[in-house]
Amino acid sequence: MDILDYAFMQRALLAAVLVGITAPAVGIYLVQRRQALMGDGIGHVAMTGVGLGFLLSASPVWMATAVSVLGAVTMELIRWYGRTRGDIALAMLFYGGMAGGVMFINLAPGGSNANLTSYLFGSLSTVSESDVTAICLLAAFVVLVTVGLRRQLFAVSQDEEFARVTGLPVRALNLLTAITAAVTVTVAMRVVGLLLVSALMVVPVAAAQQLSRSFAATFALAVAIGVTVTIGGTVTSYYQDVPPGATIVLLTIAAFIALSVLAAPLARRRARALAAAQPAGDPAECAIPATRGTSDEVGV
Repeated sequence: MDILDYAFMQRALLAAVLVGITAPAVGIYLVQRRQALMGDGIGHVAMTGVGLGFLLSASPVWMATAVSVLGAVTMELIRWYGRTRGDIALAMLFYGGMAGGVMFINLAPGGSNANLTSYLFGSLSTVSESDVTAICLLAAFVVLVTVGLRRQLFAVSQDEEFARVTGLPVRALNLLTAITAAVTVTVAMRVVGLLLVSALMVVPVAAAQQLSRSFAATFALAVAIGVTVTIGGTVTSYYQDVPPGATIVLLTIAAFIALSVLAAPLARRRARALAAAQPAGDPAECAIPATRGTSDEVGV
């Protein structure tokens, strides 16, 4: 394949695979917590980090990581203590992050909004060796947290009060989830872009939920979808000369639609099988529903 003859495409494909793994791995917890748009907010804040990177002649990836982690922690603190005016504070944080990014990058020597475009929408040709090193290190952290602490994170995502009663450090785990989401945003920004990364964190999970009934199966299928669409979008971008971030997101949405269509007949077949297994003497309305959230069903 001639695509592998170019060093920049080798770097782009490696980054795409890591993004395909990490984004859904974090997104599944955000979806469970009903914080599907958290990645979008962190992406806005990370723009300030990118701008500071150009202004201070530092790595935009590492600077964006630091700023987005700080923003994610602030978002969690606002969620805990914000109460009535929390939404206003979050709005100022998000839009302030965007404005800060534009301002700092224009103040940087030789900087312009054109420098910001590749970070907003992704770019294959600009993924450098230092970017790949940073992405690999950050992706390793994300995988370590999302897989190593999957039971604890799942428990907190499902029911914070129950998790607190069982002795789990709920606030620490919530902060860790927010920090991991922030790291994932910076991992993905070179391939998908800051403005589109939230879609890759959420849509593969929503697509996987169309077919799977357990947490473990949803996790595995979402990651498989993420890797497939990121590689497919990167290859398509190379051959068709189209934006990689937009291509990846459109492929992700197409996968969601396809799995939704496939899930409908499967659901009807499952319902017929359940009805056939129903004892003849028990009316349907008297049947005991299956217990949700058991260890067998969630498959954590």
